[in-house]
Amino acid sequence: MDNKKSIPFNKQLRKATREIHSVSDALVNAKLAFALGDNQVWAEGLLVFYEIFHFLEEAMANPKIPTICDMYVEGIERTRAFEEDLKFYLGENWTESYEIRPSVAKYLQHLRKLRDEEPILLIAYVYHLYMGLLSGGQILRKKRSITQKFQIFINENSGGNAVTDFGDKSVFELKKSIVNNINTIAANLTDDIKEKLLEESKLVFELNNEIIRSIKRANIIILQKLVFFLVVCIVIFILYRIIT
Repeated sequence: MDNKKSIPFNKQLRKATREIHSVSDALVNAKLAFALGDNQVWAEGLLVFYEIFHFLEEAMANPKIPTICDMYVEGIERTRAFEEDLKFYLGENWTESYEIRPSVAKYLQHLRKLRDEEPILLIAYVYHLYMGLLSGGQILRKKRSITQKFQIFINENSGGNAVTDFGDKSVFELKKSIVNNINTIAANLTDDIKEKLLEESKLVFELNNEIIRSIKRANIIILQKLVFFLVVCIVIFILYRIIT
């Protein structure tokens, strides 16, 4: 651990999760980025992360849970934004038919266990999930906006983007504050706890990957696109044979 002491803790987290982070990025690209023009896929993606962000925000607002409160940054709250977007895509009464899927229930069970037994490890989830939303989430929003411009019946300004909209808050400044918070907290932690946080950070991505894999609508869209591509190739081949 001696060699790590001179390295900011946020960079240690990045290094420790580099491999699993790459797997997660590939999964997001395969599952979500390929189907960004489909509102149902986007809504399902919101659904799987809604409970996770809700849990973390309740934890940050609870003064009885030590240290995680110190991760809070004004303006990062997303629970209401999730609910606003889900209402937009699924209707006013979306909660009436809503059921927590098994992968999300497993995720929440683990978070509750940490809250009750070792709450300090929850800061790994706050750090990675909010940094992910402020980084990758912004990229997905831009890609989705571009995709929608080519869809005749979609008004890109009609709503459904609250989760990735931080208003007048600077995304750069929010990220900077989160980094400063975790580095400040880490400066007062033992080497043992830091190592546990590095290991827990890998689990963050593993659990994220599980709930992303549960987005079934994306599989249908991908299959439809592949079938369409195959049909186009066949038509081009037939036309080529006829012409030649």
